[in-house]
Amino acid sequence: MQKLVFFVGVAGTGKTTVARKLADRIPAAFLDRDTIGGRFVEAILELNGLDKRDRDSEYYKKHLRDLEYDTAKDVCIENLAAGQNVFMISPFTAELKNKQWIEEVVESAGLSLQTVDIKVVVVTLQDMELQKNRIIGRHTERDQWKLDNWGDFEKRIEFVPQINWDIPNSSIFVFDNSGELTEEKSEQLYQFVSEKKATMTA
Repeated sequence: MQKLVFFVGVAGTGKTTVARKLADRIPAAFLDRDTIGGRFVEAILELNGLDKRDRDSEYYKKHLRDLEYDTAKDVCIENLAAGQNVFMISPFTAELKNKQWIEEVVESAGLSLQTVDIKVVVVTLQDMELQKNRIIGRHTERDQWKLDNWGDFEKRIEFVPQINWDIPNSSIFVFDNSGELTEEKSEQLYQFVSEKKATMTA
């Protein structure tokens, strides 16, 4: 059964690192929303005289946020339709709340919720200071706004997002990524993602 795995969580929790670790053992199309849309979003923001790093501006939210996510969605659908496992990396906060969104993804690929094993790995950190240090350590320009406005950013963080998709609770794994990503932790993640899809109950 094909796998569609979402690695979600706020900036600095280590979504991409966790997904890459699993990609070493589970072949999959690796789709990071920042990589797919980042250059275009930055260019459009600059053309409009805005800070290319600011993903919290009203302009970004109104004109670019959905464009970026919808493009990642389209790439996901193409890979699912081609028979690939897919790893999706981004917060997906609004999409997780929307039951129809995930149904549209699999149906557009010619599949169904019964034929795709959908998993959600919610990557979290217990320590906000560790989260900030990880953001500083990755040295990306798009993070500078968060660091300059850390107090406001910190208040808006949802550590565990609301998930309204029609998937079993056993298909959702809240993973605390504090500390080293040990082989034991990696094995735990691998077992979660690789295990067969749980049976849906009425």
